[in-house]
Amino acid sequence: MPPAKCIAFLGTGSDVGKSIVVTAVCRVLRNHGFSVAPYKAQNMSNNSYVTREGGEMGRAQIAQAEAAGCEPHVDMNPVLLKPNTDVGAQIVVQGKVKGNALASEYFRNTDALFGKAKESLQRLREKAEVIVIEGAGSCGEVNLRSRDFVNFETAHACDAPVILVGDIDKGGIFAQIVGTLEVIPPRDRERVAGFVINKFRGDARLFDDGIQFLEERTGLPVLGLIPYFRHIEIDSEDGMPLDTVIDPPDRPQPDRINLAAIRLPHISNFTDFNPLQREDAVRFHYLSKPRDLTRYDAIFLPGSKNVRFDLNWLRQVGWEKPLQDTAAAGCRIIGVCGGYQMLGRVIRDPHGVEGEPGDTPGFGLLDCETELASDKVLCRSTGKVVADGTPIDGYEIHMGHTTLGPAAQPMVQIQVRNTEPVAEPDGARNADGTVWGSYFHGLFDHPDFRNQFLRQLDPEFHGTDARAAAQFKDQQYDLLAEHFSQHLDIPRLLRIIGLE
Repeated sequence: MPPAKCIAFLGTGSDVGKSIVVTAVCRVLRNHGFSVAPYKAQNMSNNSYVTREGGEMGRAQIAQAEAAGCEPHVDMNPVLLKPNTDVGAQIVVQGKVKGNALASEYFRNTDALFGKAKESLQRLREKAEVIVIEGAGSCGEVNLRSRDFVNFETAHACDAPVILVGDIDKGGIFAQIVGTLEVIPPRDRERVAGFVINKFRGDARLFDDGIQFLEERTGLPVLGLIPYFRHIEIDSEDGMPLDTVIDPPDRPQPDRINLAAIRLPHISNFTDFNPLQREDAVRFHYLSKPRDLTRYDAIFLPGSKNVRFDLNWLRQVGWEKPLQDTAAAGCRIIGVCGGYQMLGRVIRDPHGVEGEPGDTPGFGLLDCETELASDKVLCRSTGKVVADGTPIDGYEIHMGHTTLGPAAQPMVQIQVRNTEPVAEPDGARNADGTVWGSYFHGLFDHPDFRNQFLRQLDPEFHGTDARAAAQFKDQQYDLLAEHFSQHLDIPRLLRIIGLE
């Protein structure tokens, strides 16, 4: 089989919707009968996932792989940067941690990383008919061009035509597109084959003269004017959606199951809570400013890429007393991954995994202690809840090992890790089960566990069956493909790729 043909969608800026466009195109091409795989040479995100082989990759390419109908693999995101400070990040290469680096160090020389990224791209091209490539940020950052391998260098490496994606919702779409073409070098500009204008609101006929201007000015086609949508639910891939309301003015409602998660500065894997937010019976709040929590049915401490920093932040802004009061009132408090570590007595970092070596006192709501370690646990795991036998599955991404004291009981009995049978405990709970934590991400994706959890909060909650939950996600990808097919010139796109 000849190497796969490639098409690259590069952005005029960050958050213009590149990931959604690539997800949609993956599904459209799959529906046209092609075997498809997504690819992003480098992703920057704390929202990651563990593949079947036990490698770590960004969730953007997970959604895209699902839309394409293929098994996610770390070759789809060979370089992952996980920010752990304002100027530094953990570097994951082809699924495994390679260390930490400041941005100044990382950008000093990216040749070796580009080499690994090209290896991954070549492997993908040997397995699929089409590779749909996503760029990163703006492809017109002139100060970074010599070190940027994610955008045009990737396109050049596989002879991929480039479609620029712009966001008209922010305004300035003409400057975005024309300005990008003006600042990129001639070699890059020659590779651009057209544009997609994303997030349009209003009557499309009123933008006909805008399309005419762009096509006459650039000599390139506008392949689609994609309307803004709210009826399709696709997981946000790299960061919390911009329209997420933090600290909403409304309070818990008596006719709902009221849940809240603390919005940590280095929150990771916030998608853990998306299945809960989709339940009609649930009212879900993200909170950053301390408030009385006792009227909520459950409070979540989510994962964090810098647990000790975020734990200190919680204390500094005044969250400790509301959390302690909530626990004393018998309300449920749940910690996921880093949030689980915070609920214990202490987090030790003797090797300086997250910065200066030292110990940080936890909230003491669980009888356990955590020691951070340089080796990273990456597992796809299944098991059951110790208390009631409810089956669970999920994935583990953490650099800490937690030891339970006599007043804590394991939350989960793990039965399989990365396809290997095991018999190991995970997590901890207090005596009455009102406070518990686990290293499992994706717990609430499992309908059995989610239903059981919500029924504990409201015995009249009916829940969702597993088949409906699985069908829901697939239906969203079909809706996305249908939406784009109505507004994107698919025949012309196929010709640009070389599929017609």
